[in-house]
Amino acid sequence: MLNRERPEHPDITLDMWNIIDDIITENQQKPGALIAVLRKSQDVVGYLPSVLMDYISSGLNISKSEVYGVATFYSLFSMTPKGRHTIKVCMGTACYVKGIKETVERISNEYKLCFGGTTSDRRFSMESVRCLGACGLAPVVVVGQDTHGDVKADNILNILNRYE
Repeated sequence: MLNRERPEHPDITLDMWNIIDDIITENQQKPGALIAVLRKSQDVVGYLPSVLMDYISSGLNISKSEVYGVATFYSLFSMTPKGRHTIKVCMGTACYVKGIKETVERISNEYKLCFGGTTSDRRFSMESVRCLGACGLAPVVVVGQDTHGDVKADNILNILNRYE
């Protein structure tokens, strides 16, 4: 375990810091380990707040600019909190023609949520995607790993209520 001052952050508990220390320690001597450390740390916290990236920088003895450069370059990483459940809404042609826009409006009105945003309780994040490869099920919404087809504005809230 590392013996360093841990910054305070409301989203990072003592147990999380301990896990992050273990991740850093097991990767300190591995060249090119930054992406793995960032990914594993993001899995622990849910995103990469700046205090965590600074901590990783110090622990791996890598410049802050390199850590931030990698974290901002790859779409895998997020510097903002995400919801417990990610709603991916297909905005491709088949889904759009079959009414996905109305479904998005219903989600937005109910949860005060827009694309790229997260609900204040961090229950949901919502992303727009161009294709989910399920045009035969259009309109399609994926919540976490669950694909929902023939989604309409009238049934989207019932679907989302299954996810706490």
